[in-house]
Parts: sequence; structure tokens; C-alpha cells
Amino acid sequence: MDFTMGHRKRVNGKTVLDWLRETDPRQLARLYAAADKARREFVGHAVHLRGLVEISNHCRRHCLYCGLRTENCALLRYRMRAEEILEAARTGLRLGYGTIVLQAGEDPALSCGWVAELVRQIKGEIGLPITLSLGERSEEELTAWREAGADRYLLRFETSDAELFRRIHPSLPGNPSDRVALLRLLQRLDYEVGGGVMIGIPGQSYASLARDIERFGELNLDMIGVGPYLPHPATPLANGAVPPAEDQVSGNEEMVYKVIALARLVCPEANIPSTTALATLNRVDGRERGLLAGANVIMPSLTPSQYRPLYEIYPNKACVFETSEQCAGCLRRRIRSLGRVWGSGPGRRVQMAGGMARTNPRSFAAEAVGLTV
Repeated sequence: MDFTMGHRKRVNGKTVLDWLRETDPRQLARLYAAADKARREFVGHAVHLRGLVEISNHCRRHCLYCGLRTENCALLRYRMRAEEILEAARTGLRLGYGTIVLQAGEDPALSCGWVAELVRQIKGEIGLPITLSLGERSEEELTAWREAGADRYLLRFETSDAELFRRIHPSLPGNPSDRVALLRLLQRLDYEVGGGVMIGIPGQSYASLARDIERFGELNLDMIGVGPYLPHPATPLANGAVPPAEDQVSGNEEMVYKVIALARLVCPEANIPSTTALATLNRVDGRERGLLAGANVIMPSLTPSQYRPLYEIYPNKACVFETSEQCAGCLRRRIRSLGRVWGSGPGRRVQMAGGMARTNPRSFAAEAVGLTV
């Protein structure tokens, strides 16, 4: 792979690759301040809450990194009923969340028609925007769900290193995986589109991670989700299936903040979450530090309590044993402690500011925070 673009972009005089390697706290404070300034200018002070409903932990994939992989026979599988999902969405409306996110493993039993009808029911009764995160799906399915009223689709491409992706995410027979092509298809279907990567995957070099950040800008993503690779003991990747790169990236907490900040500067108008995986790394103030590094979204769980521990992509997930109401109260306090406000409405990507259309937002970010593109 050619990762040279990661060497060309500069933020406050340093390339993306330089910043990924930076360890001086004073220099990193400059990076986070620049990202926070871009966040304030381009998306404001609101922290948008996306209520997450993990509707099924069945999955047909063989991904080397995920606890939901089909080979994990120790995992008790579940699939929520439509009425359970609707009740969770009602809870999200009552708690003031601006979006409902329906997430699952790549479950063939979540058929095109069933998902389309569920989307119509939620939109008709509850009226909140709907984000789907249901894996790699056909154009027919994605089209039907958009026509039913789905607003957004999340599909992380995990790494832009094609060889590493092939190794950790095996294709299904006769159906090669191309998540970047699917992201472009979703854009043509007029979804708001989210992508992202894991940080610290075995085999991931600093140069490949720099290239990932460049790809965020190339795809002009509406949403960018980045989080640490957290090993699951029932997966091949946790057991040495892929050796570390010669220049292996760490999935530590600081690296996640750096990638959040760089993503904000590359895509200043995007919605960027401070993830549950980050809160799992740092249960004291990981979410807050992510918000201070440029994030503006949190995705609290609305999954019913009996299912939450079973959606085990990685172990020991934060907030698994909180109720939805407890989670909402905790997040309100955390957001207020930063001087930020609880977002209202759908929290769509901001594309207008100061009465002027931003046809080239990265040029505005360059002026605002010293980002050279």
C-alpha cells in the first residue's frame, strides 16, 4: 500500500504521521486545543446523544477481531423482537435522545422486509431519525431501508490497508468485501454515512493509520467512529493470528485521543463520537477526554438489560450494568461538567455556518486551526 498521503497533510506544522508519533504532553496539548477550536467553530457546543439498540448478536462473519464471530460457540445468541426494539426507541424519545441507532452483527435473519417495516414503525410512531449499523448488505437492502425512512448508515472500514483488512475480515464465499465501495454506494443512496477504524490492530503500522485518517477526508464522511482495538479472548487476533507490524501502533488511550483530534481537523464538520470502547479503557473520564479532543457525540445504550452483556464485541464493556435512565443521568452530569450542552434535534452534519455554504470545509479549517491540505 502507498501511504504517502499521510506524510503530506500538516497540522500546526507537523504531518499527520508526526502527530501520531508525538509523545510530548505540551505538543499534544496544542493538537487537542486545535481540534477543540475546530469543534467549537464547526459543530458548536452541543453533545448529541444517539440511543443505541443492539438488536441481534448473531453474525455470519468470521472476523478475527470480534467476539460476535460465528465461530464463537460459547456466546449465548439473541435476537430482539420488534416490540422490544420499539419499546427501547420509546425510552430513547423519553430520555431526550436525538437519534435511534439499530446495530447488530451481520445477521441474515434480519431480512430486508423485516428491517424496512421496523424502520417505518419507528419513524411513524416515534419520529426520531434512524441510524442503521447492520454490516455489509446488498444494494437492494440498502435502497429499501433508505426508502423506508432510514437516515444514516454506519459501516467502519476498520483499516485502509487492503492486505491487513483481508486478513482480519475474511470475505464470504463469492462475495468479496469492499467496504469503501459500500460507503460510496450509501452516499449515492443519500444516507448520511459513517465510517471509521480500529486503533492498534495487530499488523497496523503508523503509516497505515495516517492513511486511514487521510481516507476520512477523501470519503467526506458525515460521521467518523474511531476506537481502540480491545482483544477478545475467543478470537484468533487475540491469540497471535496476525503478528505485530514492524512499526506497530499502540491502541492505548492517548493514541485514541490523537486520532479523534486529527479526524476533527481533517473533517471539521463531521459528527465524531467519544466511544464506549474509549470509556472502557478509561472508566473515570475517558468520554470527557474524548470530547475535549474534538468529539461531539456519545452513543448511550438503550439495549434491554438482559441482552447488554451478550453483545460482546470485546469483553468488560463499560456501562453494561447501568439502566438506560442511569446512563442518561450520568451523561447529563458529565456533559455539564465540561461546560457543554445536551444536544437537541437530530444533530445532522453541519454544512452551513455564518449564513454561508461551506463547499470546501477543509479550507475553512485550515484557516481556523492551521491545517494545511
